[in-house]
Amino acid sequence: MEQITSVFISIAYALIIMVCAPLVAGIIKTAKAGLQNRRGPLILQPYYDILKLLQKDSVQSPTTSWIFTLAPYVYFAGAFGAAALLPAGDLFALIYLLAAGRFFLALASLDAGSAFGGMGGSREMFINVLVEPMLLLAMLTVAGQAGSTGLAAMSGAAASAPLSLPYIFSASAFLILLLAETGRIPIDNPDTHLELTMIHEGMVLEYSGRWLGLIFWASAIKQLVFIILFITLFLPWQPGGVSPATTLLWTAGKVVFAALLLATIETSTNKMRLFKVPGFIGVAGMLALLALVAQ
Repeated sequence: MEQITSVFISIAYALIIMVCAPLVAGIIKTAKAGLQNRRGPLILQPYYDILKLLQKDSVQSPTTSWIFTLAPYVYFAGAFGAAALLPAGDLFALIYLLAAGRFFLALASLDAGSAFGGMGGSREMFINVLVEPMLLLAMLTVAGQAGSTGLAAMSGAAASAPLSLPYIFSASAFLILLLAETGRIPIDNPDTHLELTMIHEGMVLEYSGRWLGLIFWASAIKQLVFIILFITLFLPWQPGGVSPATTLLWTAGKVVFAALLLATIETSTNKMRLFKVPGFIGVAGMLALLALVAQ
């Protein structure tokens, strides 16, 4: 009975994240526009964009195979599964569910035979070969304190741990890796279609209609999953002895704070050249390693 209840809780959690993910993406876009003295889109604009795309038919090149058709569904399923693992899943399962979706999307970018798609896929895999080990290293700092890679145990250990130097190092490393995993400036620019700078957008240039809508929706879910991991493991503080509704509001406030932080970082920095990205990610790796050593 407990297992059935746990499954229902995980599915409900994933559904809530799936519904709220475009809203967080809209908050980031609106905040960026405000910081840049632009009018910008409405906060709810990502919902309109996704609904519009889901209602359209997809155009497919005759050179593509079943990989191109399957990739958007695998990418979306991986993001949804990662969201479902947040309440009580395992760290490694979550990371590799997201990696499976990314792998299929990179395969699809090559499957279409487009020069820009292949360029975007190769850049995506080049960056993520560097990011994934550093991401695990940053999160293993918290896992070492918890004595487990279970996300529930890690969350409990983070909530009870005092502010310390290893904690600051690992939080800084995870923030850098959050920018890389979600394809944000200075690693990538989610709003550009310039051939020489795009990474994630290059992979999905051949997609249209409902397939493109699924990819955009999955990217928003993945972004919210990483934001929740960040606030759960590295911003765990909240007042004790409060009602569940107050706890929910507190968590929502921290998500909005993280979204505004991402918007501020993107506004205050420039897109980094590709050959400088390994050094930037290496800084995150060094911070995560220092956090492990200083524990």
